[in-house]
Amino acid sequence: MATHDSLLSVEGLHVSYGTKEILHGIDYSISEREVVAVLGANGSGKSTSLNTISGFVAPTAGRVVFDGTDITQLPAHRIFRLGVVQVSQSRDLFPDLSVEHNLRLGATVRNRDEAEEQLQVVFEYFPRLRERRRQQVRTLSGGEQQMVAIGRAVMAKPRLLLLDEPSGGLAPQFINEIGTIIQALKDNGSTMLMVEQNLALAFKVADRFIILRDGVVSDGGFVKSLQGNHDDIVRTIYL
Repeated sequence: MATHDSLLSVEGLHVSYGTKEILHGIDYSISEREVVAVLGANGSGKSTSLNTISGFVAPTAGRVVFDGTDITQLPAHRIFRLGVVQVSQSRDLFPDLSVEHNLRLGATVRNRDEAEEQLQVVFEYFPRLRERRRQQVRTLSGGEQQMVAIGRAVMAKPRLLLLDEPSGGLAPQFINEIGTIIQALKDNGSTMLMVEQNLALAFKVADRFIILRDGVVSDGGFVKSLQGNHDDIVRTIYL
């Protein structure tokens, strides 16, 4: 449930695609500087909840409150300007543009000086992207493209970063790199809501977890309270 100091509150959220209801009145919240992992089997409503927060999907009931403002009916570009920035599973990059050009597209709401400053911040998080800044994105590996997608989101200086399956489809080497980068963002005070199938990565970086099952919140808690009982979480999610 929401608390008075929540940066984001999802309250009684119902979402349908046509006649099929995907989310059945879910509630959860996230505080500033917190990292929350949303876990669940395929089809449980994880990505739908992120897409609704971002304004890409309209709910049928309930509301989303960001920093005290009801953003439920706002268009996606307005929500973005408030500081809610999503990295989708599809990444939505421009393959024929350079790495740097793709990154700069994330800073459209910043002035020139802020954009230059933030580009250097991104290159500190992603030294590999500095090396490849002139390359077309299509020439990069899947892991490097995911870095561009996250880097572009960081260019916007988000107050809340939404990550939808950041490790999805990546080789183990890149999963480790992405995990290190998410940890660095956390250490520097980023607030993140992360949908993730890789439980090892989720539990490594998250403070708290929420389990969605068939469109409802079925469980959740603090990661440090698990004490290694990850098998129980797997059973809760998938069985």
